[in-house]
Amino acid sequence: MIRLRRLVKIIRVVYKYRLDSLIDKSKAPLVLRLLLSPAVLWGRPKISRGERLRKALESLGPIFVKLGQLLSTRPDLVPTDICSELAHLQDNVAPFNSDRFRQIVEQALGSSVDEIFHSFETDPLASASVAQVHAAVLKDGSDVVVKAVRPNIDKIISKDIALMYTLARLLAKYSQDGRRLRPVEVIADYEQVIYDELNLQAEGANASLLRHNFAGSPLLYVPKINWDYSNEKVLVMERIYGTPVTNIADLKAAGVDFKLLAERGVEIFFTQVFEHNFFHADMHPGNIFVDTSNPKKPSYIGIDCAIMGSLSKEDQYYMARNLIAIFQRDYRQVAELHIRSGWVPESTPVNEFTGAIRAVCEPIFQRPLNEISLGHMLISLFTTARRFNMEVQPSLVLLQKTLLNIEGLGRQLYPQLDLWTTAKPFLDRWLKERYSPKSLFKQFKRLVPDWLEQLPEIPPLIYTALKTAQNPPQTTVVAAAPVETSQPLRKWRPWFGAAAVGSGLALALPNWADSLAQLPASSLILVGAGLVLLLLR
Repeated sequence: MIRLRRLVKIIRVVYKYRLDSLIDKSKAPLVLRLLLSPAVLWGRPKISRGERLRKALESLGPIFVKLGQLLSTRPDLVPTDICSELAHLQDNVAPFNSDRFRQIVEQALGSSVDEIFHSFETDPLASASVAQVHAAVLKDGSDVVVKAVRPNIDKIISKDIALMYTLARLLAKYSQDGRRLRPVEVIADYEQVIYDELNLQAEGANASLLRHNFAGSPLLYVPKINWDYSNEKVLVMERIYGTPVTNIADLKAAGVDFKLLAERGVEIFFTQVFEHNFFHADMHPGNIFVDTSNPKKPSYIGIDCAIMGSLSKEDQYYMARNLIAIFQRDYRQVAELHIRSGWVPESTPVNEFTGAIRAVCEPIFQRPLNEISLGHMLISLFTTARRFNMEVQPSLVLLQKTLLNIEGLGRQLYPQLDLWTTAKPFLDRWLKERYSPKSLFKQFKRLVPDWLEQLPEIPPLIYTALKTAQNPPQTTVVAAAPVETSQPLRKWRPWFGAAAVGSGLALALPNWADSLAQLPASSLILVGAGLVLLLLR
């Protein structure tokens, strides 16, 4: 049960910052109106609703601060003025006791800090809503940072989450924007995110894979995880030294090429999304540093990999095609791609949907390309699509939020950044390579073992199905064993197998017809010949 003291504090904060004004009290029940009525004693609000909400969340503590940070990344659900204000929330909360931090580390690792580390700094390097970080040096002289989850944070989270659900249901029921904002869904997403962040081993695994993906790349460096001293409660990783990406003065003093730095940020984003299909979904400026050791070729350093995103193969394809179609101003194709992808129902009238997309995008293209925000264009596009019953796609929301972060960062570093000029060659190349003969053969080779494993079962199944269709229902189904000795069936087995392989290709490769159309005839002949030879062995 939620503690009464906590509830009273929240009500006082609601009064102080006049959050009651966010609710349509005329539709609220009498009990709720009476509960909120004392808020008028604090007078009329003198600051914006976004600022009031931000300050209220700050005063309620780290769990609510974290919620505010999440809300700031949901421009598809949260009004722009509130979203931009919540973006000012910093992941910088009061640290907890250093002795308690030391105790948590020792309990998690089963050894004393003195046995594991050559030195261990008492003062925290950073303090966040869920975890705290201290600098240390291992016995081998390696500089590391030690991250530990706040004590009893899971109990605090469970109590606050329960209260958040109560408030969200009230907002959904009585707020004018309640249905559109879907606050209960937002809290559900938040609950999943924050509980995932409690598992530092999962964060370490994310960082390790991201580091592997960019191994040897001049674009991005990810600190190495020291798995000998890491688990669910403690994460020990390489300490990095770089310039915060928001410290423009220091970057200028170092002589950094801002144009290249901004373009590399865009390249990192598209590489993660389309080549690796594993992207850092929390790339706010606090998680990004710049290596200025070679200022003419600066690179990024990324930390805090608690929130990552990925797309299905189909969403990857449709997103790339959508982006290209948008900038070619082919609005009908954008509409058709939304329908083919399943993002909107098949019954959506194409002409009407095309007109709605044109009404959103065409005014934007009256501006210079370097002033067009691709992230905000996607927000407008998805908002329009929701009028046609488009469901919110969590993976696309993460993608959209990450694009907004990267685009905003790039424009901050280099205001003349033309995102499309940087992105279009990448997308064109990705689409071409995805359906190149080499790529198709790679996918085919990966799937062949599964096909070969199941291939012997297909002829009996087909034969049985045909016999069942020809015979009356009461006829006993022919057993599988005689099928193997059937001479006519053995004769046609290669063709059954070829049909199965073709069907498998059609299912495994979406838009396979488009793909095959791009292949030269010689490649198709070789593939076909190879299949026949394989089946006749």
